[in-house]
Amino acid sequence: MLHDKLAELGLKLPDAPKTVAAYLPAVRTGNLVIVSGQLPLKDGNLIAVGPVPDVTSLDAASEAAGQCVLNALAALGTLIDHDYSRLVRVVRLGVFVASSEAFSEQHLVANGASELMMKLLGEAGRHARTAVGVPCLPLNTSVEMEAMFEVR
Repeated sequence: MLHDKLAELGLKLPDAPKTVAAYLPAVRTGNLVIVSGQLPLKDGNLIAVGPVPDVTSLDAASEAAGQCVLNALAALGTLIDHDYSRLVRVVRLGVFVASSEAFSEQHLVANGASELMMKLLGEAGRHARTAVGVPCLPLNTSVEMEAMFEVR
C-alpha cells in the first residue's frame, strides 16, 4: 500500500540515510521504532539550507519537511525488513525549523511532513506533533524531523 501511494504521488523511498555522527538512524523498543532526526537530504544533497523565511521560503521548507518524511520511512524500513505492512501507525513527529528571528509559522513548515504522512498512510498517518523554531540546525539545514512509529 505504501509503495502504491508513493507511486501515485510520483515519489519513491530513498536508500536509508547514513548517520553523520555517533548515533543510530533508528531504534526499536517493543512495538515502537524511534527514528533519529532526519535532514532533507535528496540524492545526497540538502534541499533546504538556512533560516526560514529569510534564506529558505516557507514553501521550500515545507517541501523539505516532506523529504524528511521519506528519509524517516526509509530508516524505519531498515528495522522492519522493508515490509511496510508491519507499520501500524505514526505515533509522533517532531519538526525543528531553523527560524529567522521574527518567524512564528513553524507549524506551517511542519504541515509539509504531516500532510505527506497522511497522504501516504491515511488514518494510520495521523499523529501527535511538535513544531519548534530554533536558531540553527546541523549542516545549516532548514528543517530536521524525528519520528516515532508503532510496528508489528
